[in-house]
Amino acid sequence: MADDAVTPPTFDPDEVLHVEDDHFTPENVAIVTGAASGIGRATTLALAANDLTVVGTDVDEDGLAETTDRAEELELGRNVETVVADLTDEDEIDRIVSHAADAGAVKYLVNVAGLQHIDPIDEFPAERFDLLHDVMVRAPFLLAKACLPHMRESGDGTGCIGNMASVHGHYTTSDKVAYNVSKFGLRGLTQSLAAEGDGDVRAFSVSTGYVKTPLVTDQIPDTAEQRGISVDEVVEDVMLGQARTKDMMTPQDVANLFVFGFSKHADHLNGGDLLFDGGMTLTYE
Repeated sequence: MADDAVTPPTFDPDEVLHVEDDHFTPENVAIVTGAASGIGRATTLALAANDLTVVGTDVDEDGLAETTDRAEELELGRNVETVVADLTDEDEIDRIVSHAADAGAVKYLVNVAGLQHIDPIDEFPAERFDLLHDVMVRAPFLLAKACLPHMRESGDGTGCIGNMASVHGHYTTSDKVAYNVSKFGLRGLTQSLAAEGDGDVRAFSVSTGYVKTPLVTDQIPDTAEQRGISVDEVVEDVMLGQARTKDMMTPQDVANLFVFGFSKHADHLNGGDLLFDGGMTLTYE
């Protein structure tokens, strides 16, 4: 298992959830943040495979280029555009939305971009707290604010915003104060959007445990060395110890949740949270 545990999976087109939906057309646009890797890249490709035009954005120019290359390999290049942008800059956020509006009708927004910092509260750098909040709460708010008028002014006045939350938007663990607060805040933003969307613009969040992304898998060998345990023990005991399902989700698993959440099958998913955590949060022994 060791090699598999530390190697992020590649995107498999055969595993994409395909949905027949009248809104899933190239004339309609989805914005995806964090599109340079992991869940953001997988969501970009999965939505493109469902025939939407996708504008993927990230601060990582090289990673975005790799996302574009993968789209070309899968013959999805015509559906994928990218914008290198810094989500901490409000002007950059406006530029992302303007680019998307030029590509078609802005119907969907996926806020995936995130980062982590681990320190106890009394040692936690304020500038890192601010950065995590800016990327994971303020930027989603500003993107939603900029997208809402486009959604309301589209042909039928509908749209949907999906936010990447976490089990840490349900309960907290030590040494992750900025991440915990941001994910709770993101769920609050989701519910606020639903409250003001009048049923036409929906919002939902997705909460998972550990997902096999580069951000996660890159930490596994170091954690094993620090604790003097094996890679398998890190995954099974440290990461998935509270979960009943002892496999990490893949980025593509999460991407499929956004496909479903945007589809006609999720009309009543509004303000709600898709908790896919393998039993980590709501079960105990």
